[in-house]
Amino acid sequence: MPRCALLRALLLAGLLGPSLASGQSGGCAQALLTELGWRIDVADIAEPVVHGGPVCERADLAQAQAAGDLRVQIPARWSDAQRDSVLQDLFEDPATVCAYAFPLGQAARRAATRLEANDGFRFSALQLGWIGFGARGAQAQGWAGFRSFGRGYQPAAGNSAALDAFYTGRVRAECGVGRQVAQLATQRELYGDAAFDAEFAPGELSIGTFLTLHQTDSILLGRHAGRFFADGKARRTAQRGRQAFVGAPGFIEHVFDRQYLDDINNQAENFMVVDVGDAAARALRTHGGFAHYDAVNRRIWTLATQLPGPGPRRFERLLIERDPIARREVPEEKRALLAELDALLDDPFYREFLIYVHPRGIRPIGFHVARLLDRNPRTPFAIELGLHNLHTTLYRRWIDARLRQCAAGVPAPHTNSQAEQR
Repeated sequence: MPRCALLRALLLAGLLGPSLASGQSGGCAQALLTELGWRIDVADIAEPVVHGGPVCERADLAQAQAAGDLRVQIPARWSDAQRDSVLQDLFEDPATVCAYAFPLGQAARRAATRLEANDGFRFSALQLGWIGFGARGAQAQGWAGFRSFGRGYQPAAGNSAALDAFYTGRVRAECGVGRQVAQLATQRELYGDAAFDAEFAPGELSIGTFLTLHQTDSILLGRHAGRFFADGKARRTAQRGRQAFVGAPGFIEHVFDRQYLDDINNQAENFMVVDVGDAAARALRTHGGFAHYDAVNRRIWTLATQLPGPGPRRFERLLIERDPIARREVPEEKRALLAELDALLDDPFYREFLIYVHPRGIRPIGFHVARLLDRNPRTPFAIELGLHNLHTTLYRRWIDARLRQCAAGVPAPHTNSQAEQR
């Protein structure tokens, strides 16, 4: 068994403890912490002084460091073992998890941008199977099916090569698969191709129906997902700050029963968070997460039902594009309703909370709220974060992988330059 595969098997079986799992000296730990933004100093003090700071609230690492975040002082008289213990503890510090959210967010934006740019990655209500790889078939595009009717696939000959099918190939899938692919592509961009191919077994990158994933080794929802973070209405995430959202999965779902749906193919929209503006993050914190905006969505829907007029993209044109022709057609007695709708959708959350939804690409969440008024006008919609392990299992796997690479003398992957060259 190759060394990386053996280490992965031992880790997943729980046969290596945290220190042996990383298998590193303090030099590698310090190098990785420094890369993540920590400033590590030695001082004539009796006990360590750690100041992580509200890193998840910052726009980027430069802003965090300028604000004095991510600083640690270690007593000069301490032994190497004592110093190493402090450094290992820093990997569990919430500030380090937020510092990791910066490269994670960059990876999420690269992945979403590349998926959005592929016109061959489409969504069709009529396709052969849950995922359709077209005339060339799944094998030709790097995937092997393991469930009938296109309900389950895993990489057949290399993880990165398989994901290239969604970057440059021709594939049809609904938005749930689009979300899965965006999450996996984020890990690819975070690791770099070589490490992504080495660190994950094919079954860990399974795609298909959500029920299928639970029966696989999927790192998203299956046996290898590890410890989940459940925060459906984003109460805790909102308190942590903007970077805590980035890369997280979620969905926009109809509130009323299915009998009130007019377009079954738009009964929900699965998304991955791509970016959150400062004003949007402050609004979410002030209001305690998504529950407040579910109520606002209900108010938007109530007002929209009172606005007359035909057209398949009426509310998208009226409320998002603010098309002057469409707005002139609103009767004078309804202009106050339109003004209230404008004010509600001008909330920073609707404008600065950016999500990737296949096949719509990267858009503010307000776009989707208005679009669903057109598609399913008889029900309001609510917003949820999905279960995820970005800051638990996947975070620790990335840390351990980087520490192993350092111990083996493997240079850090240059994911930005790789993305530019591909």
